[in-house]
Amino acid sequence: MWMDALPQAVILTRDGAVTRVNAAAARLWGVTQDRAVGRPVLEVVRRHTLEALLERGGELELEVSGRTLRCTATRDGADGALIVEDVTDHRRREAELREATAVLSHEFRTPVAALRGVLEALEYDMPPELSQNFVRQGLQETERLARLVEDLAVGFRPTRARTLALAEAFTRAERLLAPELLARQAALSFGTDYLVRADPDKLLQVLLNLVENALKYGPAGRPVDVQTAGRGTWVEVCVLDDGAPLSDTDGLFRAHTRGAAATGQGSGMGLYIVRSIVQGWGGQAWAERRDNRNAFCFTLPGVGGLGS
Repeated sequence: MWMDALPQAVILTRDGAVTRVNAAAARLWGVTQDRAVGRPVLEVVRRHTLEALLERGGELELEVSGRTLRCTATRDGADGALIVEDVTDHRRREAELREATAVLSHEFRTPVAALRGVLEALEYDMPPELSQNFVRQGLQETERLARLVEDLAVGFRPTRARTLALAEAFTRAERLLAPELLARQAALSFGTDYLVRADPDKLLQVLLNLVENALKYGPAGRPVDVQTAGRGTWVEVCVLDDGAPLSDTDGLFRAHTRGAAATGQGSGMGLYIVRSIVQGWGGQAWAERRDNRNAFCFTLPGVGGLGS
């Protein structure tokens, strides 16, 4: 029968008793079609919510064993029909889209701020060499924005991994963070250089997020140190600040989560983005208390040579 070809579960009823179930409904409720016919609706669907829905008609969503079911009921006198569709994958894609939008919004913020600073600087007369330096910075951030736009179509996996020296990422991060370092009167230091395998822009995003957090939540005027160490075939990078001890450090890496000391506006996505990027290249990201300082750490693939 044509009903058995439908992916949705369908139950037909009359006067509260089942007259027909299709193959999908038989699988969903674990009952054979022959045994379902003639039985009260409640004995088949085993949920008063669905029995009531059939009586009044309408639509609702149910969470059943980790699945999201969209249930639609119609009535025509004594006859009724219940259609149940598994929309779990659809809801998951919607959640991923919302998450991707939040991630993109967060990632766009840094290059946009950098470009604004470059354009503001270029409004003033300055030596040609300095002006050219600002133009180069602007072009570099424009390229970064272009790559982020491409990520709209291909997701957030680090697809442009190459071998680079950590010092390359450190230099870019220090330049972009210069205004914040000056405002906080904080010094930024970096550890031993290593050759690593990573997407340079993703690595920069991780560093910016961690150092910006250290500057925001650590005491003004206190240094922020980026320490490095070899861990077998991996390289460990830790950003240390003198902020107050943190509780539930693992929870800080969840989406839309902010620490107890967080003030002002924020998406709560920074550390979630850090962990997502790091896990994308197979590494780990965590926070711990180290030598009476907060340490936010991550690992990335090392390459034999520099620093080894």
